[in-house]
Amino acid sequence: MRSTAADDLTTRARIREAAIGLFGRDGFAATSIREVATEAGVSPALVIHHFGTKNGLRAACDEQVLDEFLGRKDEIVREPERAAATMRVWLSDFDKYRSFVDYLARMVTDEGPAADQLFDRLLSGTLAMFRDQTGAGVMRESSDPELLAAYVTAYGLAPLLLRRQLARALGADGFDEALIRRSTLPILEMYTHGIYTDDRFLVAARDALATTRKDDA
Repeated sequence: MRSTAADDLTTRARIREAAIGLFGRDGFAATSIREVATEAGVSPALVIHHFGTKNGLRAACDEQVLDEFLGRKDEIVREPERAAATMRVWLSDFDKYRSFVDYLARMVTDEGPAADQLFDRLLSGTLAMFRDQTGAGVMRESSDPELLAAYVTAYGLAPLLLRRQLARALGADGFDEALIRRSTLPILEMYTHGIYTDDRFLVAARDALATTRKDDA
C-alpha cells in the first residue's frame, strides 16, 4: 500500500484523507460532511466544491484505497525484481496504513450498492492481476480463474473483517504490525507451495465430480 505522496497533500487530498479516517472509524452513514470538513480544517462548502456530494466523496475515497491495495501488486507483476523493496515498504510502518485497512473493512460491509461496487472493483482487480501473473508465468493456470479470483478476494478481506477474532486466536494484542509480520511468510508459503504434499485429493475431487455428472445425466 502506498502512502499519499507529498505533492498530493492538496486541499482535495486532505479532505479525502480525513474522510477515509472518519468513514473507516465511524461508518459512512454516521459521518457528516461537516465532520469531514472539521477534520480536514476546511469549510463544508469546500468539501462540496471538490466532491459535489457525500457519495462523490466516498467514490474518491474508494479510488484512493483501491489504488493503495492494488497498485503495489501491479508494480510487483511489472517489476518482480522490486518485490523485496515493495514488501519492505508494506512492513516498515503498518500504522501509516491503518486508516486504509479500517476503511476497507468498514465500507465493504456497508449496506447498499456502494459496498457492492467496492467489492466488485476489488474482484476485478484481483482477476486482472491473476491474468497478468499467469501470462507472465508467475502463477499457474487455473481451471476456473473467475471463481479462484472471487475466493482469493474473499480470503484477502477475511483478516480485515475478522481481525478481532484472528488476533484473539493468535494471542496478539490486535491486528497490528507484529501480527502482519508473523502472517507474511505462512501466507506466502501457502500460496507458493500449497498445503498438500501431493495431488491425491485433487485427483479424488476430479473423479468425484466426473462421476457425479455422469450419475446426474
